[in-house]
Amino acid sequence: MSKMNTAFIINSMWVLIASVFVFLMHAGFAMVEVGFTQSKNAVNIIMKNFVTVSIGVMCYFFVGYSIMYGTDFGGVIGTDMLMLIGKPEELNGISFDVFFFFQAIFAATCATIVSGAMAERTKFTSYIIFCLVATTFIYPLIGHWIWGGGFLAEQFGFRDFAGGTAVHAVGGFCALIGAYMVGPRTGKYRKNKPVAIPGHNIPLGALGVLILWFGWFGFNPGSTLDITSSVTIHSAVTTLLSGAAATLSSLVFCCLKYKNPDAPLTLNGALAGLVGITAGANEISYVGAVIVGLLSGIIMILSVEFVDSKLKIDDPVGAISVHGVCGTFGTLAIGIFSTNGASYTKVK
Repeated sequence: MSKMNTAFIINSMWVLIASVFVFLMHAGFAMVEVGFTQSKNAVNIIMKNFVTVSIGVMCYFFVGYSIMYGTDFGGVIGTDMLMLIGKPEELNGISFDVFFFFQAIFAATCATIVSGAMAERTKFTSYIIFCLVATTFIYPLIGHWIWGGGFLAEQFGFRDFAGGTAVHAVGGFCALIGAYMVGPRTGKYRKNKPVAIPGHNIPLGALGVLILWFGWFGFNPGSTLDITSSVTIHSAVTTLLSGAAATLSSLVFCCLKYKNPDAPLTLNGALAGLVGITAGANEISYVGAVIVGLLSGIIMILSVEFVDSKLKIDDPVGAISVHGVCGTFGTLAIGIFSTNGASYTKVK
């Protein structure tokens, strides 16, 4: 067996394993959403999260991959490989089929972010329509601009290693629009002031966060597509450090601001740190990752309060702040904390 064939097999296996980690994140998203909302909506929420995976994968297979990674047209959109017709055997040093598997699960992840922000007052059929649009057009189109040879990366040098913008910020701002359109839950605002509607099972939400954190070690390090690269372990360490730092900063900030620790905000703090480091996990230093995490945990809390009290937008799980705001912050943080001039992307 040649050295090239050995690398091909090892790296294909690594990306396949990382893909399974990312797939498991859907269970984490479902548990967070169920735990942070009222028990009466649990079945509806589970069904939405379950169907998201199926719709996302099918839409990405039929159309989404073509738009995202097909032959570039004008720096805006991909144009071929509908239903993977004409696919190569190998791409970026790994099996093409493994690469598609990894990307298809990412597409479904982007869509499921929106489910939490619109929870408890969205019709099942309406959510399905959104999933169809998001995984067929919205995510693939923006993904093409960043990773598929589109204008953001090629003309402006835009960097997003593992999806801080393409997955999280896109999902977060779709959540903002969706939550605004469907309006608040009944009883959320009284005399124009927000009223807390506690989640019914915070331990279940905590389990979901831990599952998501576990899955992030496939989400970020897997994006190198190369287990032999030093960037892979670097991405794993920055992911770990940022999540840990954000957990602590959100806990301490809650104690200082509200005089008591807040479990949901602390749990979301961990997710904020993980989202914050996603765009630059490959090139931000370990110290930089800690700083990004510390700031993400605080920014998330301030954003949750702003969205809830000032914008009057009801977001039961904090998806807008965790994914939209912290995803944007993490992408901008590359310009401050990057330690090199190179950028690792999914397609080179």
